[in-house]
Amino acid sequence: MLLDSSIAAVVTGGASGLGAATARRLASHGVRVAIFDLNDELGEKLASEIGGVFCRVDVTSEEQVDKGFERARETHGQERILVNCAGTGNPVKTASRDKTTGEIRHFPLNNFERVIQINLIGTFRCIAKSAAGMLSIEPTANGERGSIVNTASVAAQDGQVGQSAYTASKAGIVGMTLPIARDLMDEGIRVNTILPGLFDTPLMQAAPEKVKTALAASVPFPKRFGQPEEFAELAEFMVTNAYLNGEAVRLDGAIRMAPR
Repeated sequence: MLLDSSIAAVVTGGASGLGAATARRLASHGVRVAIFDLNDELGEKLASEIGGVFCRVDVTSEEQVDKGFERARETHGQERILVNCAGTGNPVKTASRDKTTGEIRHFPLNNFERVIQINLIGTFRCIAKSAAGMLSIEPTANGERGSIVNTASVAAQDGQVGQSAYTASKAGIVGMTLPIARDLMDEGIRVNTILPGLFDTPLMQAAPEKVKTALAASVPFPKRFGQPEEFAELAEFMVTNAYLNGEAVRLDGAIRMAPR
C-alpha cells in the first residue's frame, strides 16, 4: 500500500510511546491519522502537531470504540490502516506468600480480566470494527482494502515472573493473527503483529537509572533499548509490503527474557 494523503489511518494508544511514533511516521507521508487514546492532553497535542484528529476512546467500551471510528471516518474517511498499540500490564504472581506476614494470596481475578479486556479483547474489538469498515470500500489497484498491525510483546513467547495476565493477553494477539488474516484474505485485508522487546517508552523512562542500565545491557545487540521510531519503521513496512501477511515479528535485539 502506498502511503499518501488519500489514505486514512487509526492508531490506538496513539498519544504516547510506540503509538505516537507510529502516528507521526504515518503522518509524515501525508496519511490522515486519527488517534484513539485516554490521555486527552497528549492526544490533542499530537493530533494538532500532525494535522490529525484525537478521539477519546477506551478500547474496552463498545460505545466509545464505535464513536471513535465514527468521528475518525467523518473527519478523514474510511481508514485503510489500523495500528493497535493500546495496552496495559499488571505484574502480579499467580499465587504468592508475603515474606513478612506469611499471608498467602493470589492474582486478583478482576485485575487479570482487566488486562485481557484491554490488551486482547480491546485489540480484537478494534480489528473487527475496522475490518468491517474496510469491507465497505473499493480495493486499491493491487486488490488491497486495508492493512492491520497489532502490538503484542516478546512476553507472548517468554513471559517473566508476574506476567501471567500480560503474557496471556499478548500470546492471544499472536495466536489470532493468522486466523484473522485468513478470515480477511478474500477481502484484501492483511493482518500482522509486532512483538517488541525492551523499548524506550514513558513507562521505561520512569524506571530507576540502575534498572534501565542493567536492562539495556541484557540486550544481545545492540545493547540498548529499542527506539519508538524503530517500532514505527516496522509498522510502516508491514503496511506497505503487500506480500507480508499473517506474520508475527519479534523486534527485540535478539533478547530472550529470563524468568526475572
